[in-house]
Amino acid sequence: MSIDWNEIYRGTFPGLVRFLHRKVWDPERARDLAQEVFVRALREAPRDPRAWLFQVAANLARDEARTVLRRRKHLTLLGPDLPGPAPAPDPHQMVERREEQDRLRAVLEKMGDRDREVLELWDAGMDYGEIAARAGLSVGAVGTTLARARKRLVALYEMEEKAHEARG
Repeated sequence: MSIDWNEIYRGTFPGLVRFLHRKVWDPERARDLAQEVFVRALREAPRDPRAWLFQVAANLARDEARTVLRRRKHLTLLGPDLPGPAPAPDPHQMVERREEQDRLRAVLEKMGDRDREVLELWDAGMDYGEIAARAGLSVGAVGTTLARARKRLVALYEMEEKAHEARG
């Protein structure tokens, strides 16, 4: 059976980028990692490409997190003599966007692993069967798990918003 990589790319790439963005919190890096996933897929020619792509993406995101932590540690050791980042085009919007991402990240970290994983997989465009296989759930349990996870996400985000408003 021949794999139609053009179709898989068109149908999977946007969801894969969203999935990776929730892992690395950098849209450009998420796109780069998604490209790397497809490069690896073309070399490997997996039997179940979509599931394989998301598994490799999760592994790359985990490796990326380790690299970032290692880099931060090294930069801290080097000290304050390093040049700073270039100024952002609109600081106010950048701060607001960063604060919103930080609140979302904090909320996702407060959620259970299963809830977070199911939400990320759903956001990436996986169907219930794919989510079930990846998360170790029955297909029938995916809808219930998603509904509960969404409610928890909204409730936790609202609490985080109120706490943010109270702080500042």
